[in-house]
Parts: sequence; structure tokens; C-alpha cells
Amino acid sequence: MHVLYFHQHFSTPKGAAGIRSYEMAKALLAEGHTVTMVCGSYQLGQTGLDTEFHKGRREGIVDGIRVIEFDLSYSNNADLLTRTKLFLKFAFGGVGIAMSRKYDVVFATTTPLTAGLPGIAARWLRRKPFVFEVRDLWPELPRAMGVITNPIVLGAMSLVEWASYKSATRLVGLSPGICRGIAERGIPDDRIKMIPNGCDIGIFASGNREPWRPDGVDPSDFMAIFTGTHGQANGLDAVLDAAAELQRRGRGDVRLVLVGDGKLKPVLQKRAQDDGLENVIFHDPVDKSRLAGLMASADLGMQILANVPAFYYGTSPNKFFDYIAAGLPVLNNYPGWVANLVMENECGYAVDPENSSAFADALIEAADNREALTMKARNAAALARSDFDRSKLSRSWADWIVGAKSSA
Repeated sequence: MHVLYFHQHFSTPKGAAGIRSYEMAKALLAEGHTVTMVCGSYQLGQTGLDTEFHKGRREGIVDGIRVIEFDLSYSNNADLLTRTKLFLKFAFGGVGIAMSRKYDVVFATTTPLTAGLPGIAARWLRRKPFVFEVRDLWPELPRAMGVITNPIVLGAMSLVEWASYKSATRLVGLSPGICRGIAERGIPDDRIKMIPNGCDIGIFASGNREPWRPDGVDPSDFMAIFTGTHGQANGLDAVLDAAAELQRRGRGDVRLVLVGDGKLKPVLQKRAQDDGLENVIFHDPVDKSRLAGLMASADLGMQILANVPAFYYGTSPNKFFDYIAAGLPVLNNYPGWVANLVMENECGYAVDPENSSAFADALIEAADNREALTMKARNAAALARSDFDRSKLSRSWADWIVGAKSSA
């Protein structure tokens, strides 16, 4: 079977972006299917193609996956209008491919929401099975964050969301809240399957890592890391608030390392400098291999999001699964299903949002109680293996995609 796979932000492990689509495509290949991946050029990603673009695209085979890459350079630092134009260009370019290529099933994953447009076209104009994967609920999240307030824009997004859900033969949700949100739009439960982000245990296994620490972090320091986008949704001011609290308490041995990029990174760096926060270190994004080495040397992973109720059950954060894959205890600062996982499995700490004192307390407790921290680390690794091993989840995902052909 041939799957036409749309993911605008596709990356191989050589990039600094999530690799869910790469691993899922590899799972299809392992079962004897073929995959064509349609993507754009993502600032933090690496598609594996390095030839020149011709008429706005390039194409080639990467690790057995046929990749079609549009010359659409996307950055998290771009303004909303620029990003919207790129989303629409990718969607309409994708419609052209969906209407002209030979394939059996079309699969599309967000974000952006417009990634579903090629699937809608394939479903109704070519009668092809369409599977839609929802990574975030749009427009619910941007509305809740106040990022988009224009009622016309929100209405258009809601229409695209509804059309994508109604057109899809099957759907995949990455968290309990996402699956619930899909169902609330009138989609029967038997067309929805929850397959969360997973743990790349092979990449983060201890034998595959060369430990390293950024400049400014001593071997004896307690190092807590955040690895991801520095944007509005991430709420990283909470880390700086905790850093200020730690500094007031004289805990210079606790270092908070923020790895990644994003629109708010310069703002966060300026605040840290203005506030004299010597215990915060900013580092550029790194690929999966380097990330695994950093985690091998870290003591704790910070799972941070802005205090937006829509996030509580409506996200499936890559970094959380990377942390536990590496056997790192997790400090989570917002309620919801991830906080519940942390507490129920005793693999870290869950603190109330916007509580810098509790955040600092948890870091100090972790630094001062290494025996308990070691047990939490073991529990994190056990949770990764038992519930979120990517190799197991990808097989379940592949079966769901393949089954769409017979249920269409």
C-alpha cells in the first residue's frame, strides 16, 4: 500500500525538531508499505534532501521514504501573517500533489490546521481514504491564548477543522483532550484513536550517548533542562521566576538550562540579563544525538507550559517523552494528564502554575535528595518502556492507517 503523507514540519533525526512523522513512516516501511512524505523547509528540521530546488520543490529518497520538499522556509520567529501565507502555500501545493499522484491512502498531520486541505480534496474529489492526525486543537488553542482574536479568522479556522474531521475516514488524537475535542464535533468514537507522542528509547539509551554540559554548568552543579520552543505557549518566564527565587535563596548550585529557539528567546535573554540571573543558561537548538548527550548529563527535565486550561489535556509534548526516554525525572508546572502521569508513576514533581516558590522548592528538593531522585529516574525510564515506547506505538499507528483503506 502507498501512503501519501503530509507534514509541513517533517524532520529526520539529524534535525532539532520532533521526529514522530519520520518514525511513523519508517513503521509503514517495515510492514512493506511505501511512503511519500510531502513537507516544507523547517528552520529546526532536516528533511535529508540537499539538492537544489527546481520550480519550488525538490524530491528524493531519504532512508527509504520518498520526500517531496517545497521551498517554503518556515521559522517559529516569523510573524503571524508570514506563517499564514506559508501554511496556505503548502496546503495548496499539497492539493496539487494529492490530485496528481498515485497512492492508496492520504494522511495529514497538524500543525498547521491547513495541512488537512489536501486530505479533504483527496477524499471528495478522488474518493481516497483520508486519515487526519490532530496534534493540537485549532482554533481552540490560539483562541484560548489570545493569539488570534479576529472572529472571521477564527470562523474560517473552525470551518477547516470541521471539514477535516468530517472528511476523514479515521482520525488520530495525541492526547485525551484532543480526542475528546474531536468527538465533541460530532465524530463517532470508533473513528478516533489516541496515539500519543512516544519515547525514542534507542536514541536516548545510555549506550548511545556522549554526556556533555553547556558552558557555565560545572560537573558538580544540579542541572535542570528545558528543550523546546521559546514561545508564548511555553511560558518560560516561569523558569526565570524560579531562577530568581533560587538566587534569592543562595542556591547557585542549581543551574537552569534552556535549549532551543523561538520568537521570545531574545526577550527572555534580556530579562535574565537585566535581572542578573546567573543561574540561567541559554543554548542553541541541537540535533537528537547531541540532545541525548545533554540529557545523559542532566539531572532533571522541565516540562513547562503557559497556564492555559486548554493545554491541560490538549497537548502531547515531545519534550516530556524525550525526558522519560532518557530516564530523566520531570518537573511539570501545569495541571492535566501529564501532571497526572508524573505523580501516579512517581517519576518527578508536579507544581501549581505561576508559583515560583513551589517551583524552586521542587528543584531544591530534587538537588538535595539524590537517592529519591534516582528512584524517580528509574520510574521515568520504566514508564517510557511500558507505556510510550515509540516502536510499539508506531506499529499501532501503522495498523490504524492501513485499516483506513478497508473502512473507507
